[in-house]
Amino acid sequence: QVQVVESGGGPVQAGGSLKLSCAVSGYNLSSCGMGWYRQAPGKERELVSVIDVDDRTVYIDSVTGRFTISLDNAKNILYLQMDSLKTVDTALYYCAPVRDCYSDSWRSGYWGQGTQVTVSS
Repeated sequence: QVQVVESGGGPVQAGGSLKLSCAVSGYNLSSCGMGWYRQAPGKERELVSVIDVDDRTVYIDSVTGRFTISLDNAKNILYLQMDSLKTVDTALYYCAPVRDCYSDSWRSGYWGQGTQVTVSS
């Protein structure tokens, strides 16, 4: 049974930084692609960034150059360094496998509690 704990969110002023963490047990984060997702009020959840098994990374245009995804294989923790934050980054942030990487260990539709990021102007 996978257990996921996202942390590191909080209130921050525009231009500030936060580093999110996603600590996971019961699933090997380096076994397949992992992503950070976010859901803003009134909007659908969106995939923000992905890291694959070869440490290649992908970002949506709106966060490219500001966010950095990384994985600590030894600790089995996924990170998202967020710099130059903007008010539009305000959302509940989650980690989860990318769509093709769900398995019996981490089934599609399972989400942690998320960590709230609130950016004020």
